[in-house]
Amino acid sequence: MTESTTIQVKFNEADSLGIVWHGHYVRYFEDGREAFGEKYGLRYLDILAQGYIVPLVNVQCDFKRPLRYGDRVTIATRYVDDMAAKIKFEYTLTNPVTGEVVATGSTVQVFLDKETSTLQLITPPFFSEWKKRYIVG
Repeated sequence: MTESTTIQVKFNEADSLGIVWHGHYVRYFEDGREAFGEKYGLRYLDILAQGYIVPLVNVQCDFKRPLRYGDRVTIATRYVDDMAAKIKFEYTLTNPVTGEVVATGSTVQVFLDKETSTLQLITPPFFSEWKKRYIVG
């Protein structure tokens, strides 16, 4: 399952040379997760309403080509199924004008109880149902 969204690089995301600062790529991944969640019913507010928060515990990014102020970037976000109680995504960022891959990466999020911050070692029931709806069915 994949969702793509395209954004424009903003002035405040670039350094004095006009190149996007590396830390903004993590935010682009978040933009991708938000678009994915909107399409597939897995928004942060949906998860919160079920009693959980999902902090990032791992972020990986491989930079291939620089992005510059004014560029557009397409963020393809792909859900990676996992038996463990976690949410994994892979990302491919491309320049929609040239088709070049500018970065690839992945993230891992875990489930915590929103009240106690207790790590959930078993997949929450709502997420099991979500997986049945979108992965199996």
